[in-house]
Amino acid sequence: MLLIDGHLDLAMNALYWNRDLKLPVHETRKLEEGMERKGRAAGTTAFPEMRRGEIAITFCTVIARVTQPGAVREGYRTHEIAYAHAEGQLAYYLELERQGVIRMISDWPSYEAHLKEWQADPDATPLGMVLTMEGADPIVEPSQVGAWWDQGLRVISLAHYGPSAYAKGTESVGGLTQMGRDLLSEMDALDKMILDVTHLSDDSFWEAVEHFKGPVLATHSNCRALVPGDRQLTDDMLRHLIERDAVIGAVLDAWMLQPNWIRGETTPENVTLNTVVDHIDYVCQLAGNARHAAIGSDLDGGYGTEQTPNDLDTIADLQKIADLLRDRGYAESDIELIFHGNWSNLLERVWTS
Repeated sequence: MLLIDGHLDLAMNALYWNRDLKLPVHETRKLEEGMERKGRAAGTTAFPEMRRGEIAITFCTVIARVTQPGAVREGYRTHEIAYAHAEGQLAYYLELERQGVIRMISDWPSYEAHLKEWQADPDATPLGMVLTMEGADPIVEPSQVGAWWDQGLRVISLAHYGPSAYAKGTESVGGLTQMGRDLLSEMDALDKMILDVTHLSDDSFWEAVEHFKGPVLATHSNCRALVPGDRQLTDDMLRHLIERDAVIGAVLDAWMLQPNWIRGETTPENVTLNTVVDHIDYVCQLAGNARHAAIGSDLDGGYGTEQTPNDLDTIADLQKIADLLRDRGYAESDIELIFHGNWSNLLERVWTS
């Protein structure tokens, strides 16, 4: 079944980890044998496996975090440095597009044309990419958002881990900064820029959705009712997103699937793709329909099979989720919504309004 993945850090994976994403996953694993860093020799995501998994379109990121006071994770020293790194990631995508490996998609006509071509001949069609920014640190100042729009950026989240200049992210507490409110106003002025609420602290989430009047989504977020922790969305957050006609992409990082996960210690023998389906189903039950749940795998987000469902070898195994949904009584039309229709409907609504 055709699949749209709401979140992959492809350029980060290639540039930071020095991986050739044109190679099959298992070849890269062999090249990385003996490397001790987490995720090495255990990667799950590359272009051949994405094609086998029928992933016609991906929300692909640029990401470069800046270290702010109170940060608990490493980042760059300045926004100018983060900007340059993010531009380098964009350059990676553009070079792959020049080679015909991928295709950047930034409006509805190009989206429609890409899907038509993919459905006619998926083996010969480039992988489709919608450009997103995970954490707004590469935006040096709010007025720069228009320049990023001109380069094809269509989705922005305000923070990643810890505080950014714009908001508080995972593992930090607090609301938006004045720069954050100014950035949201600039995004609103563009009319079709989409806010990704993934990674926002609770206060920043509620301030952001109140201030921002445009379209919202959660590219890769799970349900706090199933796995406690500030990285997940509460029922009230999910209800607000559903009311805003948003889509929530279920994420496959195992620490967001198993309660009380201890990083570096817990292993995923109790986490399966059915655990992912628990979160998809939870969103559907809360909404009363299947129009808001999707997949945002994050399968290349700085980890490998040591931190993914134990019945997943590569990203191609996302296709197994269809049968798991059937086993729970989901109709084919609803499975199609979860696999691609909901992301597609959201983009059509935003890009044609």
